[in-house]
Amino acid sequence: MALKQVSSNKCFEGFQKVFEHDSTELKCKMRFGIYLPPKAETAKCPVLYWLSGLTCTEQNFITKAGFQQAAAEHGLIVVAPDTSPRGCNIEGEDESWDFGTGAGFYVDATEDPWKTNYRMYSYVRDELPKLINANFPTNPERMSVFGHSMGGHGALILALKNPGKYKCQWGKKALGGYLGSDVSKWEAYDATQLVKSYPDSHLDILIDQGKDDQFLSAGQLLPDNFIAACTERKIPVVFRLQQGYDHSYFFIATFINDHIKHHAKFLNA
Repeated sequence: MALKQVSSNKCFEGFQKVFEHDSTELKCKMRFGIYLPPKAETAKCPVLYWLSGLTCTEQNFITKAGFQQAAAEHGLIVVAPDTSPRGCNIEGEDESWDFGTGAGFYVDATEDPWKTNYRMYSYVRDELPKLINANFPTNPERMSVFGHSMGGHGALILALKNPGKYKCQWGKKALGGYLGSDVSKWEAYDATQLVKSYPDSHLDILIDQGKDDQFLSAGQLLPDNFIAACTERKIPVVFRLQQGYDHSYFFIATFINDHIKHHAKFLNA
């Protein structure tokens, strides 16, 4: 599958690049950011996938998070895909910020008119890793996933639905629109429900949550439910409630090095 390089910038002796390709899963052109650490010039490296939140593109994480120095130090390739298909000409796809363009929710839609293009789950799970492994010096046996907001939930979903694939590890409107009105079908993309049936305890989850996050205070984030489910299943999870921090990339930039280090511990073991 042909890749077109959109940009390349030297960064901490490695390179932050952006590529474009024709996605067979999403049936549109897609972009992803990829950081290649200096180690990638001479050796195959583990891959860490970052999933961004609502309204984001591949640009938000690579320009705002400041993760590249830690990725260079630990020798990790970091891939940041876009958050949804683009330009599919679906009626209503640009009408709201939390559904349609920029809001793929990392699910495979089953409802018309979304099901043809909105297949972000399969794109991130299957198509993108195959593309990355075929074109860059990766170690395919060592991959992990993390993210923020919609993407943080997406990362949990991918890890919980695919035991062994990864070394470590929003809402009624989106799931109803993409998956239909049968609430039982939503459980396939609900991290709290999935963790209850996870087959073993071989996960190690790190979650940072800003205590002043506006979505937390509005009741749209329910971390306590997830923590309780993990505790019941004896799945290791570290949950850190960070005083004074909100939902923004200032919060992400503050703690990103901890998360890179957390994943590197497993990917470089």
